[in-house]
Amino acid sequence: MKVIANRILLLALGAAVLAACDSSDSVTPFVPDPPPPPTATFEVTVTNLTNGQPLSPIGVIAHADGYSVFSIGAAASVGLEELAEGGDNSVLLAEADADANVFATASGGAPISPGGRETISIEVLQSDLAGMRLSTSTMLVNTNDAVTMANAVDLSAMQSGDTLTLRTIAYDAGTEADTEMAAHIPGPAGGGEGFNAARDDDADRVSMHSGIVGADDGFASSSLSNQHRFDNPVSMVRIERIN
Repeated sequence: MKVIANRILLLALGAAVLAACDSSDSVTPFVPDPPPPPTATFEVTVTNLTNGQPLSPIGVIAHADGYSVFSIGAAASVGLEELAEGGDNSVLLAEADADANVFATASGGAPISPGGRETISIEVLQSDLAGMRLSTSTMLVNTNDAVTMANAVDLSAMQSGDTLTLRTIAYDAGTEADTEMAAHIPGPAGGGEGFNAARDDDADRVSMHSGIVGADDGFASSSLSNQHRFDNPVSMVRIERIN
């Protein structure tokens, strides 16, 4: 009888195990995550070509044709105004990040001294390459509101290993009068105020910069001298597609 009882118990346990295997509580099969979409990396090297104008940290924006950092003859955005008057690119890049036509943004780590250079990497999806443009922006910090920018450079045909070199000119953001006074120059030549929300330049439009006058040429209240003069081009931009 004991043997029979043990056999009955074993049969019952086997049935329970089979039932557990058929239960809806069985372990879900492992499904690996899909691989990330392929990307492309570009390295952007900006060289300062001026004699005495440090460049503020470079802003780099990868975007489609529907976005533009600026338009000649149009008023500057608040982000461009903050960059042009104080050298701060954070608001400009935040404006770009909020735009559906922008793929990616990046920033340089520090100002670029005259004759210096910095390389900034930016990564985009390969699916965005067909219509890709690239823009750079920076302030000439020993000025009231001078900037230099590469605007919407077409990179759609670049292949891995290709390079493109261009030179950029100086623009006046049209947001601050060109007093050249130390109180309004944020760079080392003045150490004054940066961004001010009031726009006291009557033009209030982006245009080509006419350059500085300076104290050496009789502008008595100017904090700038001949060493701060600049001529076009003011920067060299080299773009390389890495992969």
